[in-house]
Amino acid sequence: MSTASHQSDSHYIHGASPAEQERLSLLNDLLNRACLKEMNLEIEARILDVGSGLGQFTRLMARSMSTPPVVLGIERSTEQLASAHRYAEEAQEAQIVQFRQGDATGLPLEKEEWGSFDLVHARFVLEHVPDPSVVVSQMAAACRMGGRLVLADDDHDIFRLHPACPGFAELWEAYIRSYDRLGNDPYVGRRLVQLLHDAGMQNIRNTFIFFGDCAGNDTFETFADNLIGVIVGAKEVIIKHQLLDKDYFENAITALHQWKKRPDAALWYAMNWAEGTKRG
Repeated sequence: MSTASHQSDSHYIHGASPAEQERLSLLNDLLNRACLKEMNLEIEARILDVGSGLGQFTRLMARSMSTPPVVLGIERSTEQLASAHRYAEEAQEAQIVQFRQGDATGLPLEKEEWGSFDLVHARFVLEHVPDPSVVVSQMAAACRMGGRLVLADDDHDIFRLHPACPGFAELWEAYIRSYDRLGNDPYVGRRLVQLLHDAGMQNIRNTFIFFGDCAGNDTFETFADNLIGVIVGAKEVIIKHQLLDKDYFENAITALHQWKKRPDAALWYAMNWAEGTKRG
């Protein structure tokens, strides 16, 4: 996510610690195949991945097509960018993608690159910027006429787990409010269609990518640990802004670790997805 004037305005709430990098990597493993299926890539020759993070989905898009496209990932975090380069080298896929440091609110594109991409994609980016319309406007400008713009992001209000976990309702509400305190929108997922419409996109459609699981499945603990990880990543903001006191926070996290071991535990979540076509 490139202009220096915008970088200080964007707040990625979870930080860039090694634990956070590991969580993001596992999150990619959980979501990428479903996202790729929904994207339905066919003839895209040039793809721009905005907020490409660790680059796992960027590389998946590149290798999923019979004719490899030109794929460029833009990422603000130097830590994540370094990891993206390392993962690409380890997978022997460095030649199928390009990564570039920059900010989603001011994309670092060359003059000839503007308006040249068949597909422009952003996932989990808009919830971390104070004005998502600026990002979507940049993405639209990068998209060619007839190309697609794809947005995937969160509406944190739709999360549910069952049976009830002691302290979780208050913990989740504090997590949601931590976005407010940074000037970001925890409900931006419900606004994706509006953002596409305001950017002049046509033929807009929307759907969900299911992001949940239940006890008894091999992936359930990973889903539960991701939930715990995103909340722990916001701990500093939650405590600083007195959304919860430290003891309550720690006790609620402990309860979540116990809850995930229940044989009847289940969580439901969905990532909002919307896409539109750029028309002249």
